[in-house]
Amino acid sequence: MILVDTSVWIEVLRDASKRSVLERALAGSDVALSRFTQMELLQGCRDEGEWQMLDSHLEGQEYLEMSERSWSLAARVYFDLRRTGKTVRSPIDCCIAQLALENDIVLLHKDRDFGTIASIRPLQQRHLEL
Repeated sequence: MILVDTSVWIEVLRDASKRSVLERALAGSDVALSRFTQMELLQGCRDEGEWQMLDSHLEGQEYLEMSERSWSLAARVYFDLRRTGKTVRSPIDCCIAQLALENDIVLLHKDRDFGTIASIRPLQQRHLEL
């Protein structure tokens, strides 16, 4: 299973020709999403029709859920980064990375923050060039 970040989905949704790159990267693996991805994709909808179509599609996807402990561990990632002089643009990225860490799966992304997180955590991550 591979956790696919919003940064990848946005690129694929903007340009359908990039779908083949994503499919090759997944190589038949099952895909999981985070609820953060669901939220970020829906908030970017341009109109009601797009909202309805995307919301309906997202309802059928597999999601990894944060546990009570996940929130503290994600905050710890942010805290530990800051203590080493490193920063990420969004604490949401720490939450997504924590989901991948807890589930011991690869995070497929197009976001530099996950490389920064991987400098202090054993995050299995792959930056996808689209």
